[in-house]
Amino acid sequence: MKSVGNILKHALQDEDNRLLMASSPIFLMHVACVGVFFTGFSWVALAVFLFTYVVRVFALTAGFHRYFSHRAFKTSRIFQFVLAWVGTSAAQMGPMWWAANHRHHHQHSDKEADIHSPVVRNAFWAHIGWVLCRAYHTIQQERVRYLSKFPELRFIDRFHILPVLSLIAALYGMGAGLNALYPEWGTSGLQLVMWGFFLSTVLVYHVTFCVNSVTHIVGQKRFDTDDESRNSWWVALLTFGEGWHNNHHRYPLSARQGMYWWELDLTYYLLKCLEAVGLIWDVKVYPKSIYREAQKQGETK
Repeated sequence: MKSVGNILKHALQDEDNRLLMASSPIFLMHVACVGVFFTGFSWVALAVFLFTYVVRVFALTAGFHRYFSHRAFKTSRIFQFVLAWVGTSAAQMGPMWWAANHRHHHQHSDKEADIHSPVVRNAFWAHIGWVLCRAYHTIQQERVRYLSKFPELRFIDRFHILPVLSLIAALYGMGAGLNALYPEWGTSGLQLVMWGFFLSTVLVYHVTFCVNSVTHIVGQKRFDTDDESRNSWWVALLTFGEGWHNNHHRYPLSARQGMYWWELDLTYYLLKCLEAVGLIWDVKVYPKSIYREAQKQGETK
């Protein structure tokens, strides 16, 4: 088994990857994180950093992945819009682009056509290189026709910078307001932008990108799928359940990815809370046949 230290072994080794990185807004996002050293620390900034991380990871895992990509539960048009707007504020394009590429991945997982397989290319490409490649910036409309009927989703995908700018504006306004009302808290508009957007977004990038790279290299295979998807507890911890990737590739329709109580899946627990208050419904889970298969696989290993 390959060690975690080899995950980004090929990062920046070839000239194409270096050129992609240098020309990408994602590269500038990383550079901008240096700003946290110039805007200083405050407990408010730390709280905002954690809040924007948690809310946007959930919007990506529950919204972009389990809802928009796999339709693992149902919700209202209003809450669908909320998931789309908040998820897009993570600066990973819009829900239609995201879902179309993810569905393509499932169809061709770790085969030549897979656009972000570490098996076909390398870990750096799977982790972030493919995102930097302009060839994959268009939406595969045929894969998400069920989303194309909503004009508000098409609007978000077309103007995906707007949720990002709205988050930046809200953070700046909050920081400036707190500085005026409670100067002793040591915060400012620019400080909250640095902590709540740039630093938080870069962390969200890498934990979600780990699902494409790490969980196709490191971890355990419960099911004998025709790809290299694997279960990784620490990726699941950081991504609120997305690390149970081999489970997910065996049965992508389930809103629950951790099959057992010890496979922590925070996204699923939060979805159950939303179901309890009526915001979502028809939440799909693994059928009994999948659990029987998992038990048989365990007996033969």
